[in-house]
Amino acid sequence: MRDEGLRATLEERRLKAPERSASGASARELAEVFRREYGRAVAALVRRFGDIDLAEECIQEAFLEAVRLWPVTGPPPSPAGWIITTARNRAIDRLRREASRADRQAEAVRLHGGDDPIEEGAVPDDRLRLIFTCCHPALAVPAQVALTLRLIGGLTTTEIARAFLVPETTMAQRLVRAKAKIRAAGIPYRVPREADLPGRLRPVLAVLLLIFNEGYAAGSGDRLVRDELCAEAVRLARLLAELMPDEPEVLGLLALMLLLRSRQDARTGPGGSLVPLADQDRRRWDRELIAEGQDLVRRCLRRDRPGPYQIQAAINAVHADAADAGATDWAQIVALYDRQMAVAPGPVVALNRAVAVAEVAGPAAALDLVDGLDLPGYHIMHAVRADLLRRLGRTAEAAAAFTAAIERTGNEVEREFLRARRAGLARGEV
Repeated sequence: MRDEGLRATLEERRLKAPERSASGASARELAEVFRREYGRAVAALVRRFGDIDLAEECIQEAFLEAVRLWPVTGPPPSPAGWIITTARNRAIDRLRREASRADRQAEAVRLHGGDDPIEEGAVPDDRLRLIFTCCHPALAVPAQVALTLRLIGGLTTTEIARAFLVPETTMAQRLVRAKAKIRAAGIPYRVPREADLPGRLRPVLAVLLLIFNEGYAAGSGDRLVRDELCAEAVRLARLLAELMPDEPEVLGLLALMLLLRSRQDARTGPGGSLVPLADQDRRRWDRELIAEGQDLVRRCLRRDRPGPYQIQAAINAVHADAADAGATDWAQIVALYDRQMAVAPGPVVALNRAVAVAEVAGPAAALDLVDGLDLPGYHIMHAVRADLLRRLGRTAEAAAAFTAAIERTGNEVEREFLRARRAGLARGEV
């Protein structure tokens, strides 16, 4: 897909090109604009033209034009506005060329009607509207989520495949089929009616969490955190909470994001190295975000309509209550994971529960649970297993498990952390 080539071009220039000319934009700035503005630009063009492929192709052409011009001319005052305007003009030119003579005059009138007021409807934000639009019930839920991650998060096929724990070829086919289904079924790109919103909520929540997760622990690259994705997911979750304040799972998702984001500054050390939860300096945690997240958790508890996002938020609220790692109420966390397994079971939830079990019943009990899971491609499973084996003194097996984890992660910061843990085994640091 074309976005892979564009991302590769931006990354190659970021790594190899001179920083900038006297007045030009640096390659790093170009890459940052892409990461920050891709979703906004696609949402604006899909709203304008109602065609996903046209929007993506013209946005990508606009970014490639920026790659050519900005290092010489410097970035415009509004980079996002420049990208959207350039892409919109390319889309207009393309549609004009493709229109028949009989349709050309009417097409020109339609294309130049873009300054008319846009109907806001129930959803007041372009990107949130596009998320709800992509989450149309005619598409299977996995396709809804994958397509929206592509359009709003600007994630590559590789990154989305990693989030779904499926091969890249499988995800590429899923995206192609989803777009074909939209075209064949004539699914409209319009603001859903207010009555339609609750029925589309489940995939919308899944999309927002996956965007946040990719920002919180990037699946690839040389940074652990992609802050722009975390910030965008939180912003959209806040809008959703304003739109649907009576939905406890919406509040639970927002609480979960806030509680996780409160730890963000403490998750990296000098040079951007990874700092695991147990070793973090909790004085660096954002107490305002913690207070807001915990307040939302309490509001959810009063409603007594538990769901997986509320339970995950409650688990992270327990972590936030502990002054240090040793004070964590692991028994309560295990109980919350038990509840989550009853509400929304899954192998990743079971893996997280096993981590908590290790703190209550010991690493041997947890290892038995981990060895019963089917997550061969999930690097975190191998990393958890390696740590449990390390604690049990099974050094050779732990080293092999660390190697398996290293081979399965695309993030260089995580790789370096895992390499250091494996090296510690050789030095006898058990």
